[in-house]
Amino acid sequence: MNVAYVYPWDIVGDPSAPDRLAGLGVEAVALAASYHSTRAATPYHPSHRVLDVPYPAFYLPIRPASWSRLVPVTPTWTPEDAYLQARDALKAVGLQVHAWTVLTHNSHLGTANPDLVVRNAFGDSYPYALCPAHEDVLEYCELLVKEILTVGEPDGLILEACGPMGFGHQSVHEKTSGADWTPADSDLLSLCFCTACADRYPAGTRDRVRATIDRTHPAQPTPAPTAGTTTTSTTSTSTTIGTTTAGNTMASATTASTSTTADTTTADTTTAGANTTAGTTTPSTHPLTIEQALGELTDEVRAIRVDLSDSLRHRLIAVARSTAPNTPITLHANPNPWAAGAFAPLPSGEPGADVLVANCWGDPATDAARLAQLKDLSTPGQRIGAYVLTLPPRPADAAALADQLRTYAKAGATEFHLYHAGLASPQRLAAITEALRQHA
Repeated sequence: MNVAYVYPWDIVGDPSAPDRLAGLGVEAVALAASYHSTRAATPYHPSHRVLDVPYPAFYLPIRPASWSRLVPVTPTWTPEDAYLQARDALKAVGLQVHAWTVLTHNSHLGTANPDLVVRNAFGDSYPYALCPAHEDVLEYCELLVKEILTVGEPDGLILEACGPMGFGHQSVHEKTSGADWTPADSDLLSLCFCTACADRYPAGTRDRVRATIDRTHPAQPTPAPTAGTTTTSTTSTSTTIGTTTAGNTMASATTASTSTTADTTTADTTTAGANTTAGTTTPSTHPLTIEQALGELTDEVRAIRVDLSDSLRHRLIAVARSTAPNTPITLHANPNPWAAGAFAPLPSGEPGADVLVANCWGDPATDAARLAQLKDLSTPGQRIGAYVLTLPPRPADAAALADQLRTYAKAGATEFHLYHAGLASPQRLAAITEALRQHA
């Protein structure tokens, strides 16, 4: 089964949209039921060309009695039942409709409830990131899934951000690249030390994280060398290949994934110099991986991090099965145990899901390695999906896209999730149609 991703506003108010999507040759549409803030092009809509979505919203009618402390917000830029209207229009042309559900990525609820968000080792909050260590967040995600299945009655459920969000988040004119933080630094800055998380870690974890970050970014200027002493330093350089924050923007890659898995490739340390005194060289190095940074704390911290996603995922699968037993469940997943973002860590697999989908927005070889890892973790009969970027910087080229699809299929992908059919130009839609035809 191949799936095209769209927003409700791509369909509602545009009577030509369902047939246009059906013409791509996909069997299903992933329709956003709960989605974060964005600014979206609408190249086909009769009424507008750009739509500002200033806050995360829920695209089904909100029944107040169905919620607890955290309650989603109704959009003002679409009807409150936009999901239902879009669903019916898509099903009328023979397409299945899967509910694209964004879970812990919610800047509105995070800003209104700062005690429930991710905080790094320095105490800095990430208001877009609800921390699943809090019972209120777990309950909200459960109720979100239950409402979508009950009111939306989708043909499938897609779970995105089913775990903790982290440092790597492209939003609100992101201005973090100039700090030259390495992939290991980004992983460390993604560890949560909120009130529900901090005491779970072994003693000294917070201090270790802070000290590691500050070894390359000292709080105080380095003293000038004394006369007759030559002082230089050892620095590490890193190259990140194919790391993206999928589902947030389709812009360039970030360095928010560890260098120890298929997400990134990190170059060897290069020596720019050394601290030299009377012929003695004392290099000052910076860890290239989060494991090197955490040292003997690694196993315990990793287990705690993975448990955050495991606990949320298990609860959501349980509520989904009890609410709509026959509705297939798709997970946006990453075999990297340190992953934080739209594709939550899944280092041990999940037999309770029907489909495991890996991000394929970067270097195709790196993406294929990630897909192969998910395939190795899958159970018999479980499908593997490739989340394929069809927008810039990818070319609007059917042959190039078909070649990527073949690469992903060889790595184990049995279906393609195409991002994004509502944003793509006519040339890109034509490339998608032809690439799928060639692959069929």
